[in-house]
Amino acid sequence: MKTPPPAMNRSQPRGDWMQTCTGRAFYPMAPRVEDIDPADIAHALSLICRYGGHVRQFYSVGEHCVLMSQAVAPENALWALLHDATEAYLGDMIRPLKLAMPEYRTVEDRLMAVICERFGLAPDCPDEVKLADNRILRDERDALMAPAPLPWSSIENVPALNVRIEGWPPVVAERLYLARLDELVAARAATIGRRRVA
Repeated sequence: MKTPPPAMNRSQPRGDWMQTCTGRAFYPMAPRVEDIDPADIAHALSLICRYGGHVRQFYSVGEHCVLMSQAVAPENALWALLHDATEAYLGDMIRPLKLAMPEYRTVEDRLMAVICERFGLAPDCPDEVKLADNRILRDERDALMAPAPLPWSSIENVPALNVRIEGWPPVVAERLYLARLDELVAARAATIGRRRVA
């Protein structure tokens, strides 16, 4: 089990802030549950292009997350939809850079813990979601990228997720992301309600 990042002391200064699309002041180095707005997440992810933009057509992080949420088991779908939600506030960093920057990963892990709390998720990413995040790379590479100059070592022995990459316009990605989020949050609430009754 991964050790959670240290929590921020609520009395500490929160540092520099950014403005979100809904007009909130968001403190990336000291996030709080009440700062997390689904509309901010959906809007930002719909406008962020995967792979640093090195694709044949625009393909958003939002579409990537919706496709993953549809490909995993229902109990992991909300985690899959939100697995890149930190990028709404921190941007999308390409994998080689992220692996080389442990301080960035600490900030990202702290923010993800807050997002998990906001949506009632367990803090550890399910193994199925981690695997799907690697498997979808094969679908994305084949659909969106030039022939690879070298093997993608992390996915050469991993089967494709077999999802259809369309390259939704941002307005479509935002709408479908929010609709999927509403659907999964409602389903989770209904499941929790049934458990309480039982």
